[in-house]
Amino acid sequence: MNFVEELKWRGMIHQMMPGTEELLNREQVTAYVGIDPTADSLHIGHLCGVMMLRHLQRCGHKPLALIGGATGMIGDPSGKSQERKLLNEETLRHNVACIKEQLAHFLDFDSGAPNAAELVNNYDWMKDFTFLDFAREVGKCITVNYMMAKESVKRRLNGEFQDGMSFTEFTYQLLQGYDFLHLYETKNCKLQMGGSDQWGNITTGTELIRRKLGNDNEAYALVCPLITKADGKKFGKTEQGNIWLDRRYTSPYVFYQFWLNVADDDAERYIKIFTSLDKQTIDALVEEHRQDPGQRVLQKRLAEEVTILVHGRADLDAAIEASNILFGKATKESLTKLDEQTLLDVFNGVPRFEVERTLFRGEGVKAIDLLAEHAKCFASKGEMRKLTQGGGVSVNKEKLADANQALTEADLLDGKYLLAQQGKKKYFLIIVK
Repeated sequence: MNFVEELKWRGMIHQMMPGTEELLNREQVTAYVGIDPTADSLHIGHLCGVMMLRHLQRCGHKPLALIGGATGMIGDPSGKSQERKLLNEETLRHNVACIKEQLAHFLDFDSGAPNAAELVNNYDWMKDFTFLDFAREVGKCITVNYMMAKESVKRRLNGEFQDGMSFTEFTYQLLQGYDFLHLYETKNCKLQMGGSDQWGNITTGTELIRRKLGNDNEAYALVCPLITKADGKKFGKTEQGNIWLDRRYTSPYVFYQFWLNVADDDAERYIKIFTSLDKQTIDALVEEHRQDPGQRVLQKRLAEEVTILVHGRADLDAAIEASNILFGKATKESLTKLDEQTLLDVFNGVPRFEVERTLFRGEGVKAIDLLAEHAKCFASKGEMRKLTQGGGVSVNKEKLADANQALTEADLLDGKYLLAQQGKKKYFLIIVK
């Protein structure tokens, strides 16, 4: 496959240096994307860059994932209004190990093929590089005038943000430029890729390579557009914060639901960017979706593909089953399969009541006393009794036959939850303390 053509139809090229496409058509190219290890998980904001590496490898080229163990200690000022919190070496080492494990879901690191992916950490070549050596070897090659012309620098220095810019952040583009120079010399890496906000930092690297090694050395830049939502808001952010790839921070159910609930226009763009489906398949899905948008064909396939890629088939199946608990038919068995976090995620936003565990001990508590008195799920015992007689009350997805039925600790989900339901859509979560 032609890598540039692949990115073009997917809407993943914002800008590239002249000669980039010719280079990629001429030879197997080693290219890299930098990832800032400020957390021990990637979030979906990283996915566009990671998918660029995935498509690059599928097209026969060699991807390098550069983890910024050194630059992560400083913080990239691009697009930031405030200076980042600096991380210590131990935290960064932990973050790097976790990120590599996640990247293995997207890239082939272990096949031994000529274009097998590699993970590199710029801390390895920066840790022994003294300030004096850096000033002599790198600082003298790039002028302050050149650095100040970068958009990320100008925005901070022109007073757009109150905090100004520290010398530490000002030097970031030189550090990132040196990464490119080092990989060019040691890995024959001729292309750096990233988001459009990285264009200034990346071109500093191509300039450093030419000034340091001579104009006949080939180094190129290619950036993807920053991904936004149809309403112009930042992609990947929700009211609860980032959507993470690590299940400790975002459960597979919430991850799946994020993609399932994107707008139609977004789904049409995202399925090109965040999946490896071919053009023919995607065009057919788009056409099917346009014929009947209510079926949400694009969103369903997008959510399936990305969830499998990040979490695997088993977690996708569990996420779909969990979705059916709230929005479709489900049984007590499917409810008891949920782990605690998924249970809480599925019923996020439903009314919750806390009750004492002593109620459930011994012979237990009558359902009518629990749900109409202790938890106030129903306005009165009379109302609950009437609804129960009509088959309109369920506990843990099983219809309640008798309002006086005893509920004991054996009925609790995960040993501390009880799900009550009025009709088809009105839920209450009882939390037992």
